[in-house]
Amino acid sequence: MSPASNLWHCLGACGEGGSVIDWVMKRQGVSFRHAVELLRDEHSVLVANADTPVKTSTVPKLASPVSVDADDQALLQQVIDYYHQTLKQSPEALAYLKQRRLDDPALIDHFRLGYANRTLGLRLPQKNRKAGAELRAQLQRIGVYRESGHEHFNGSLVIPVRDANGVITEVYGRKLLDTLRPGTPKHTYLPGPHRGVFNVQGLAHTDEVILCEALIDALTFWR
Repeated sequence: MSPASNLWHCLGACGEGGSVIDWVMKRQGVSFRHAVELLRDEHSVLVANADTPVKTSTVPKLASPVSVDADDQALLQQVIDYYHQTLKQSPEALAYLKQRRLDDPALIDHFRLGYANRTLGLRLPQKNRKAGAELRAQLQRIGVYRESGHEHFNGSLVIPVRDANGVITEVYGRKLLDTLRPGTPKHTYLPGPHRGVFNVQGLAHTDEVILCEALIDALTFWR
């Protein structure tokens, strides 16, 4: 392992080599994206242990951000919190907000803006286990997962809509990229009828309301 180049090469029989991500993929038996998340969370995965056989991972090596015993609203809140933390660690999402002149920490925290980048599933119990199957079914019921097993808001800036009591009534997603495959929607919502008023807390202390076409427009006015 060369710290200067972040590359490694096996001098033994296999003769393989690569980046630190390749090392984690091979030693932990995980995908590229899973390896990146492991490196982000814990550097000890770089430690070599020749006595440990390599096996494909069947148990998540990353802490789950959601509870297996949460009700639907609590689970949705936990997913939004996870997306919120993901956004803060995602250069591409922060760059998008900067492009839209919404790179304001106060705004990001106040409205719990988030980013769905396909890493939630890496932190769930495996679907071939009872807890994993039940949790994915619940996520599908509330609209966060699709029947295909993909995250509904994948690749999107995620904006929750809350009522006066903080209950999430709607979630809006806007794809970061405009270069989408034909037929891919740029704007997504939770399945079912739209519900709720965005920034309803702002109605309590004003006589003037600015009605916008889109939530991102409303964020621009708020800033």
